[in-house]
Amino acid sequence: MNLIVGVSDMKVSNDRETILVTYSLGSCIGVAIYDSVARVGGLLHYMLPEASLDQEKARKNPYMFADTGIPALFKAAYKLGAKKQRMKVIVVGGSQVLDQKGFFNIGKRNDIAVRKMFHKNNVIIDYKDVGDTVNRTIRLAVNNGDTWIKVSGRGERKI
Repeated sequence: MNLIVGVSDMKVSNDRETILVTYSLGSCIGVAIYDSVARVGGLLHYMLPEASLDQEKARKNPYMFADTGIPALFKAAYKLGAKKQRMKVIVVGGSQVLDQKGFFNIGKRNDIAVRKMFHKNNVIIDYKDVGDTVNRTIRLAVNNGDTWIKVSGRGERKI
């Protein structure tokens, strides 16, 4: 069963029948995590790097921002038995699709935010596919951690 993660959304599951999926990651970033021992998977689709950009929106929806959504993702996975040191971590998105001239650089700023946060917390990214000017979709199978990335114009591949 596909469990869809929308924009500014997050889902964590230990249901082995579940495939977590988020579509059309442009400048947004998708963070997928998986613990193969606990068989817990999680997926976050955040839009912006910092909650300080709009604290009211961050209070209503912490998944909109990297600095509030990423900790929420990990904490939700821990509640289901996942452990940080066993996590497979995948980061995708961060394109420059709507801002062709790079005026706002949201994709790049989103990528910097996740890298800084993971560096500070000793989290290693196992696979990363960010940048360019393409949209991406990511799927994560909770039963075994299999992950697929679909890149517009390039098809889907298992990573």
